[in-house]
Amino acid sequence: MHIWRSTSALPAPAASTPGARDRRRRSRRAGTLGALLGAAALLVSACSSGGAAEPAGNPAAGAALAALPRSTPATLAPYYDQKLSWRACGVPGFQCATLKAPLDYAKPDAGETRLAVARKKATGPGERLGSLLVNPGGPGGSAIAYLQQYAGIGYPVDVRARYDMVAVDPRGVARSEPVECLDGRQMDRYTQTDFTPDDEKEVGELVDAYKRFAEGCGADAPGLLRHVSTTEAARDMDLLRGVLGDDKLAYVGASYGTFLGATYAGLFPDRVGRMVLDGAMDPSLPARRMNLDQTAGFETAFRAFARDCVRREDCPLGDEAKKVGTNLKAFFRKLDARPVSTGDADGRKLGESLATTGVIAAMYDEGAWPTLRDALNSAMRENDGSGLLALSDSYYERDADGRYTNLMFANAAVNCLDLPSAFSTPEEVRKALPAFEKASPVFGEGLAWATLNCAYWPVAPTGQPQRIEARGAAPILVVGTTRDPATPYRWSQALARQLSSARLLTYDGDGHTAYGRGSVCVDRTINAYLVRGKAPAADKRC
Repeated sequence: MHIWRSTSALPAPAASTPGARDRRRRSRRAGTLGALLGAAALLVSACSSGGAAEPAGNPAAGAALAALPRSTPATLAPYYDQKLSWRACGVPGFQCATLKAPLDYAKPDAGETRLAVARKKATGPGERLGSLLVNPGGPGGSAIAYLQQYAGIGYPVDVRARYDMVAVDPRGVARSEPVECLDGRQMDRYTQTDFTPDDEKEVGELVDAYKRFAEGCGADAPGLLRHVSTTEAARDMDLLRGVLGDDKLAYVGASYGTFLGATYAGLFPDRVGRMVLDGAMDPSLPARRMNLDQTAGFETAFRAFARDCVRREDCPLGDEAKKVGTNLKAFFRKLDARPVSTGDADGRKLGESLATTGVIAAMYDEGAWPTLRDALNSAMRENDGSGLLALSDSYYERDADGRYTNLMFANAAVNCLDLPSAFSTPEEVRKALPAFEKASPVFGEGLAWATLNCAYWPVAPTGQPQRIEARGAAPILVVGTTRDPATPYRWSQALARQLSSARLLTYDGDGHTAYGRGSVCVDRTINAYLVRGKAPAADKRC
């Protein structure tokens, strides 16, 4: 399962992940549209009640029809005309509400799903520019957590002064009726599965793990599982735009959030406002090509880490950059045969799978490289796997009490619905192994086997690779980082070529995504675009 998620959305390795998912399942009602929309709005679990309700929505009667994009069925008008009831939600300065959306946009009267929304109102002074919707990627990353923990307090003052900062957890994610597949102990066993099987027995164990994971998801939410696609999430974004009373959608999407934003632009080009797509994905790629490209992206990032590591006295992987990968693979093989202790309260040891995940987690941000060196030193020289385990837990969003967010569940649910599986059988993976290992001698084998998870998914895919041009859209700012591990730079180049109004902003640097990560040039360019509408006249490099 591959994660396309903003660096700013990753929890710190040493900290517990906040916001354990609510395990209470909410029924999805069927019936007439009037009955659905007449039901009382309920706040989801992370948005506590308190304080007087503040009605909000379109400012004038009848605005729902005006808010409907062209070619949208009039049967959706009641959804666009709903009013949000904003309440305090436990985080000072933020408000939460629930947005109702049709479960199936092709059949708006057949049932609904409820989406958690949060906002922080513009702080002023200056003219309010409307709402700025943010999404950190994933798929499966909580947009509300990203808003409350980073964007709503960490975005530049000028941006937060002019925009209401808004987030919606996509359907099936976090606070929006989350898809759940395994409990904590089951997920612990799953993450320790050997993802580089050495023989038929281990291949069978890996396939069984994928099947149990998929069966758990299917048993949890069989109806919702068919309607968590990126296309449907993009339609939800337009529904929220209309309910908030904005004529155009202003949006910052990072990582997978760029795919979500580009999909929106393709569906509603005339509704695109100021749109930033940071760490872009290429929507024209099939799953196999996408996974191969990302494998190569992690290798590019690892080589940058290797060059940096050998210049440090504490590098545990040797003093020659070209041998760092070989030495790490040898360490992984050693862990495969004999896992090391971690001191974990639940008895988990550090095997090859958890160690590989820990290293991959550190590739997202060059600021984590010192932590990775420390963790590797402890594991390789002291047989203490706690540091790499903490990095792995940060990637999977597992907290100190053994609870996981639904990130990995939603990630699979969306990815497996959006594109046909890269491979259908273990035999197909074996044939592709040379290509993956060429793309990354360090990570290729494990990432190839990881692509098999969608082969056993209980719901057939509904999406296909497609070019998105969004003709008629306002200028869109696509941002790419040259040594990005998770969304390779070539994807940003490709998306910028596809979108008819795109400008490409290139950051020559390391890590995943670029906005707010230390480049004054990048931040000034994006801020000028968001606040003043000043897009670069041509492609720009920082």
